[in-house]
Amino acid sequence: MTPADEPAVVGVPAPPQAAGAAASPVLQHLVDLTMQLLRTAAAHVSLLTEVQTVAAAAGLSRGLAERTPLDEALCTLTAVERGPVLVTDAAGDPRVAGLPPVTSGVVGAYLAAPMTARDGRVLGALCVFDPLPREWTSAEQRTLVQLAAFAATAVELAASRAAPVQEEARKLLWDLSIASAGVGSFDYDLTTGELHWDERLVEQFGYDAATFDQTIDAFNARVHPDDLRRVSETLAASVEHGTDFEAEYRILLPDGRTRWISAKGRPLRGQDGAVERLLGATLDITGTRAGEAAVAAVHEAMNAAFFALDRSWRFTYVNTHAERLLQMSRGELLGASIWELFPASVSSDFERHYRAAVRTGEPVTFEAHYPAPLDAWYEVRAVPTAEGLSVYFLDVTERRRAQDAAAAAARRTALIADVTTALVEHLDAEQAVTELARLVVPQLGDWSLVTLVDDDHQEAGRSGSVGPRGLRDVGGAHVDPAQQHLVDHYARLRLQALGRNAFLFRALASARPVVVPGDATAAITAALGTPEAVDALRRLAPAHGVVVPLRARGRTLGALSLFSGAQRDPLGPEDLATAVDVAGRAGLALDNARLYRQQTEIASELQRSLLTAPPEPDHTHVVVRYAPAAEAAQVGGDWYDAFLQPGGATVLVIGDVVGHDTQAAAAMSQVRTLLRGLGAVGDTRPAALLSQVDGVMRTLAVRTTATAVVARLEQTDDDADAARTVLRWSNAGHPPPMVVLPDGSVTELTGPSADLLLGVLPDTERQELVRVLPRGSTVLLYTDGLVERRGQSLEEGLERLRHLLAELAARDLDAGALCDAVLRRMLPERAEDDVALVAVRLYPQDGPRPPEAGPEVLPGDADDAPEVLGLP
Repeated sequence: MTPADEPAVVGVPAPPQAAGAAASPVLQHLVDLTMQLLRTAAAHVSLLTEVQTVAAAAGLSRGLAERTPLDEALCTLTAVERGPVLVTDAAGDPRVAGLPPVTSGVVGAYLAAPMTARDGRVLGALCVFDPLPREWTSAEQRTLVQLAAFAATAVELAASRAAPVQEEARKLLWDLSIASAGVGSFDYDLTTGELHWDERLVEQFGYDAATFDQTIDAFNARVHPDDLRRVSETLAASVEHGTDFEAEYRILLPDGRTRWISAKGRPLRGQDGAVERLLGATLDITGTRAGEAAVAAVHEAMNAAFFALDRSWRFTYVNTHAERLLQMSRGELLGASIWELFPASVSSDFERHYRAAVRTGEPVTFEAHYPAPLDAWYEVRAVPTAEGLSVYFLDVTERRRAQDAAAAAARRTALIADVTTALVEHLDAEQAVTELARLVVPQLGDWSLVTLVDDDHQEAGRSGSVGPRGLRDVGGAHVDPAQQHLVDHYARLRLQALGRNAFLFRALASARPVVVPGDATAAITAALGTPEAVDALRRLAPAHGVVVPLRARGRTLGALSLFSGAQRDPLGPEDLATAVDVAGRAGLALDNARLYRQQTEIASELQRSLLTAPPEPDHTHVVVRYAPAAEAAQVGGDWYDAFLQPGGATVLVIGDVVGHDTQAAAAMSQVRTLLRGLGAVGDTRPAALLSQVDGVMRTLAVRTTATAVVARLEQTDDDADAARTVLRWSNAGHPPPMVVLPDGSVTELTGPSADLLLGVLPDTERQELVRVLPRGSTVLLYTDGLVERRGQSLEEGLERLRHLLAELAARDLDAGALCDAVLRRMLPERAEDDVALVAVRLYPQDGPRPPEAGPEVLPGDADDAPEVLGLP
């Protein structure tokens, strides 16, 4: 190919006449036809010179700029590639993704064919596009290429100023359009009544040249009887008013088949202004109508409701399911604005999502509620289309109700779990029940009060307002912290102000939940006897209320009162059942605490009866202490004892029966009694005394084992003169006693080896050891709970005790203060084991005895000290 034969490149100035083609009605008809045949949202003809110029546009293309720089124009790519350009997803295609029509969201899919002149120059392109990605078929590509060739011919011929040439161009373009697109043309001469049809139109209506008589009657004879009146009226209106004719109708062919026709025409006026001719074209749309019918059948068969909106937000299609859900008929919906028929959708999630879909070209899925009269939840999928918006939706009200019910059930379960945890974690059941008022808000009410019934074992000085019948409001909570002071104020007033028929008293008396009827403020006010209480209640303004008794084991121990405002509904059956469940758990915790208090008091009395007061020998100060475990009743296997033998010696005993329950306490009582009885009848030494006890335990079948230390303080006249005391002891597997000497040093009383526990081998030989102690020494006997626990070995505990005794020795405490300080410093907040102590302070023979005094409180929180039972 010679240079002269090569096609002109893009950017070469086109003939100046080409600008005149921009206004060509032929090109406008061509782009209208292109958009209809390819069923796109837009079509346009672009001419390429130094810029891209839109010569004719249809659909969304009308919004394009008339002139665009070549480096920003899609059609430039068509000219460069000199062939069809197919883009299925513009945003993802690197060739066009950065161009303004794509980045702005206008073009989602693009198809173009070059318009090539007879001399090879690229005049421009015929383009179609959609705002959403789509596939292009090979048939669509072929059709666009043919139409682009006709457009190029039209542009070239339109550049000629000779009227005959222009007429020839129009005729050529018309004939080519008809041949390629299956379009028929008509010319209805109203002055003569002649109806001229081209061959394509004659063929469409099932005539031939011999049978078509060129009259309007021949036309009417083929129009379907059901459509004839509508088409005739439309045609008459077009002629009368000089407006464009447009209609879709069915025709009946001689063989009985039905064909759908789309017709458009434009009237031409004579010199007198009257319409003389109607020129137009027809298109066989039977296939399109069949496709639409198939789509409609699919829409009718689907389970989802469906409607379509045009770009003016008017209904264009509604399936049967949508009629039912929207509670309107097709006649009411079609052609009407969605915003007018459903005003509650304005400024709602529906409008926001619908407009976002149209604006972005992206489908959206959401759930939203439409109020009465529909009063339903919908799951919606809105898909933008070239025509407007397609909306698929389901009524998911029942599903939402099930989800809400499941969520409510989960919240109720979580509430019960929280209440249970609070009741378990708090040592004080009453404190835990007080916390109940806060836990039930806001799930069961806006505010609440917890009331307890005092019993004979209730400790004095408990917090709360005491009212009639031994009632106390011990806690209250409000969902709004700013309103908490109102609840507290009302709680201080209400019990004294309530009348005999108050709802609280009814619930306590009946042991059943009592629902406050009607307006709770008015109903409760009627039962209040003081203006102050009435005013306090009115400021809280409850609309609903319920009182649920706290019960366990047939006893009513209190009540939970729940109140809510007018913005909430009354408690439903599920929430009321939850309130009863929560109240029952709180009642059980209270009753367990009541039983525990009773057991503790009984245990304490039993313990005190077993742990007798120590003797008071001259110049010897004996102190005993007992601290029960925190997790059990105050009865255990630890014991102490101190008594005088006939010869005047002081015997000290510390022991621990294996076990931590009432059985251990019973066994302890037996062993203690045996040892005390055997030791008090004579002057038996410690080792022999332990052996005697071991033998008697075997004889009496006392099936237990125990550790013990028996120590005897002896003093002859010579010892007294020398200011010394002899300590004789024997250890049956017990932690070693400690001695604090006058110089502050601390010594463990240990032997060469450890002896067996009592109850293991009664015939075993036991060691007896002796230590001479100067006056001013202190001897400490203790059980293993003082030095051994989880997380601390016996060796670690003994080391801690030695250091503590050395520290306390510098303070010169009496025996009682020393024991109290040891317990407070050595024991954790919640002791796991009982602890018994026996301390003996040896005072000088000629020195004064110190006055008895209560336990000294060492630095620290005195409330942290363990509970102790003992006598100084």
